[in-house]
Amino acid sequence: MLRLQRINKKMGTKMDIKMWMGIVISVGLVIGGCGGKSDNEVVIYTALDQVFSEPLLKEFEDETGITVRAVYDVEATKTVGLVNRLIAEKDNPQCDVFWNNEIVRTIVLKNRDVLAPYISPSAQDIPSQFKDPDGYWAGFGARARILIVNTDLIEEGEDPSSIFDLIKPEWEGMFCLAYPLFGTTATHVAALFVEMGDDKAEDYFRRLKDNGVVIVDGNSTSKDRVAAGEMEVGFTDTDDANVAIKQGKPVRMVFPDQDGIGTLLIPNTVCLIKNSPNSENGKRLIDYILSKDVESKLAYSGSLQIPLRPDVPKPPEVPTFGSFRTMEVDFEDVAGKLKESGQFLQELFVR
Repeated sequence: MLRLQRINKKMGTKMDIKMWMGIVISVGLVIGGCGGKSDNEVVIYTALDQVFSEPLLKEFEDETGITVRAVYDVEATKTVGLVNRLIAEKDNPQCDVFWNNEIVRTIVLKNRDVLAPYISPSAQDIPSQFKDPDGYWAGFGARARILIVNTDLIEEGEDPSSIFDLIKPEWEGMFCLAYPLFGTTATHVAALFVEMGDDKAEDYFRRLKDNGVVIVDGNSTSKDRVAAGEMEVGFTDTDDANVAIKQGKPVRMVFPDQDGIGTLLIPNTVCLIKNSPNSENGKRLIDYILSKDVESKLAYSGSLQIPLRPDVPKPPEVPTFGSFRTMEVDFEDVAGKLKESGQFLQELFVR
């Protein structure tokens, strides 16, 4: 009230206080309407490429009449930017659902008390290793961490069969790796630290560096360098490699370490944000995203997502879950190792 009186004095007028209060109330309603809860919308942050996720979210809109307001990630920061945003908004959530294209940073959000438990009926038949026992997240459509090789430069039968082949002298300077602080590469690094132990993992990455590994900006860049013949081999994901194959590039995929530790499989994850403004609509969206229909559509899309359920329809070129040996890791342990492994790799490959 004192502020209003000062304004009156400055303007040299005896404006009616009731009129001022009416203006304040009106402005408050407008502001509240811009940022408040709507019963007919849901807000989702998604790290899956917009070209793949947006059509599915549009289908949900059409089926339910619920407006989906989506925020997509920025390629340069992968999932990290959205995760940091969710942590920053923890005390005033602006988002209802987080669709992550990996798993470890979803667990980081759980450990930071950003998520709310919700056990979706659509997750009932998802394998237990790909969902949180208390319902904080559930996994679906996965990507594998594979090696992509240039078929013009490497004859069939001469492919590296293991990621450990790349520390051998015959592969010196012939392979690339995405900068290992973001996305699935960071998850892969942390998983290797869990699987191998710190000392052996650190030794492995030092030997990769000594053998001339080329660090590139991302998995898609790794794929592009190999497809262009600039590198013979690259670490990447099945979705990136599939893009190159469908474009007719001279590349093929190798699922590494089938006689050893196995190939790391990284699912998409979806979760409900704690104290979100539209939690009921968020639950409906989660049910939809975890449906077999969505998992099938992701398998048929250019992103080549591998269904985690055996009865989900998929094209023949998409591997069946269980048809190749996968790395057996506890993703909670991997999340716990993410910071430490990232710090080591940052110091090793500092730019």
